[in-house]
Amino acid sequence: MTLDSSWTGSAIVHDTISFEDLSNREFLQRHARPGRIGLTTGTTLADRAVARAQRHLDKDGKWGCWSHAFIFEGVRVDGQHWIIESDLQFQKKHLRLGVQENRLSKFFDEKLYTTLAILDFGLTEEQTNRLIREGLDLVAGRAQYSLRELLGTLLALRNPRLRGRENLLARNECFFCSAFVVHLFRKVRVDLASGLDSKHVTPADLARSSVPHTTFLLKREVPASRLARVANRVKNRLHARARLVRRAVKTLRRR
Repeated sequence: MTLDSSWTGSAIVHDTISFEDLSNREFLQRHARPGRIGLTTGTTLADRAVARAQRHLDKDGKWGCWSHAFIFEGVRVDGQHWIIESDLQFQKKHLRLGVQENRLSKFFDEKLYTTLAILDFGLTEEQTNRLIREGLDLVAGRAQYSLRELLGTLLALRNPRLRGRENLLARNECFFCSAFVVHLFRKVRVDLASGLDSKHVTPADLARSSVPHTTFLLKREVPASRLARVANRVKNRLHARARLVRRAVKTLRRR
């Protein structure tokens, strides 16, 4: 375990407590608390695509560290810790698209979720209860996941001046994962990404929020050769899809 602090002037605004030798289950069960934020990244194509898109936030063009964000809800009568998130869930003959509740155990698989973080912004009990109530209202109202808003966010990542303006493809009561999280926190008067439209906020923006907080980080060393293989695989697939789109556009123009 290691401890690192970031400073602004004379005040600590961000503590990071790092772990390398815990399982996902041990880490999450140890540090999950109601009202805290969870961040994950993994090995799927979707994870890598989101991480790649966030390279525009880094001056050196490095990929983002995080691909998904959610809120810890707490332990329920089944003895399981539950979370609230806006996500795409593909199961046998079933698709869930939008704000939903899931058991925290979905993130126990270390092959799928290689790096985890828990952000503690020190909410009061009143703030935590309201945050969860607001989230459950969106679950009950079947708020949708917004793929088109993700496209609007991608445009803004390429044009930073747009990030403070309303998402060009915004829809009412629709959220992708990090937009959902920042929306709930603003309901309890905690602005995690000041100056940004809520539907332009990425998981990376949450991780580097200037609001004072503690980060519990579980990061394992992944062999460089494996990272290179994954990156090349994602790059090749994205290029292949881009070629298909260009061909389709050319075909339409000929018509």
